[in-house]
Amino acid sequence: MTIEQRLEEDLKAAMRARDALRTSTIRLARASMKNAQIERRRPLTEPEVIEVIQREVRRRREAIEGFTRGGRDDLVAKEQLEMAILLGYLPAPLDDAELRRIVAEVVAEVGATGGGEFGRVMGQVMRRVAGRAEGRAVERIVREVLGC
Repeated sequence: MTIEQRLEEDLKAAMRARDALRTSTIRLARASMKNAQIERRRPLTEPEVIEVIQREVRRRREAIEGFTRGGRDDLVAKEQLEMAILLGYLPAPLDDAELRRIVAEVVAEVGATGGGEFGRVMGQVMRRVAGRAEGRAVERIVREVLGC
């Protein structure tokens, strides 16, 4: 079952259960996917759907930071709940050890020796971990491995 199909089924279940938060969160995610589909003028692939959901999660994180600074704990709690719902549709994230292994493989394949190869290594690693690791975490580990 694809993520889009899961979202559709979960939306129906949330509507039946009268779960307003889950319903609105899934509707927003589906609307973002529809907008991306319109932009690309074709149906989205599974990695593209994951990318859209990750973008929505990132928006929630940024909103949480802003609401925390503004002292709006009520909105922080709502955004955290929405983020938790969306995270349930993403593949399990890689832990640091697995990420380090992937970075080491890419460094060996590319033959990278220092910071000058940072861009090439990042590009290769991001393609391999597509949707299973955040860019910040990958960047941190690549910088550690390359010593830059």
